[in-house]
Amino acid sequence: MPIFFADKRTRNIANLHCGRKGLEKKIIKNVVKIFDNFGTFKDDLLVAIGPAISKEHYLVDKMTLKEFYRKAENKNITDKLTKTKNDLFFSDSNHFRDQNLNQLDLKRSAYRQLLNENIPQTNINISNLCTYKFHNEFYSWRRSKTISRQWNLICS
Repeated sequence: MPIFFADKRTRNIANLHCGRKGLEKKIIKNVVKIFDNFGTFKDDLLVAIGPAISKEHYLVDKMTLKEFYRKAENKNITDKLTKTKNDLFFSDSNHFRDQNLNQLDLKRSAYRQLLNENIPQTNINISNLCTYKFHNEFYSWRRSKTISRQWNLICS
C-alpha cells in the first residue's frame, strides 16, 4: 500500500510502500519521526493512503490476524477515534468467519497508526480503490501471483 507524506510548510516529502509486515514493524511511526527531526509540525503533515487491497480481498487465518493486531495496533487508539467522514469509510463486517478466514484491513490499520502519531484526521486522505478488485487498473500479487510493479509519484 503506498502512503504519501508531504509537509505543506517545508515542502519535504516521503513516499513509502508497506503491507502487513511494514505495519507490524511500525514503519509509519518511523517516517513521522524523520519528519519530526526535520522540524515538521504535525498540523502541517498531509498524508494520503493510496490504492491498496481492500479487506474484502485480504483474507488471513485467525492466528495471522491476532499476531498482526498484537504487533501493529495500539490499544489506546480506540479512544482517539471519533465518527468522522473518514471513519465511516471503514466497516467491521466480516462475511468469511464461517470459512475460518478473517478480513485484514490494512488501510484502517495505517489510518489508526497515523492518528496514534497525532496526525490530524483532516490531514489524512484514504483512497477507496482496491488493487485486487480493479484488475485492469492495478497490479495485485494476491490476485495474479505474478511479479509486476506499480509506480507512484509525489512532487514537491
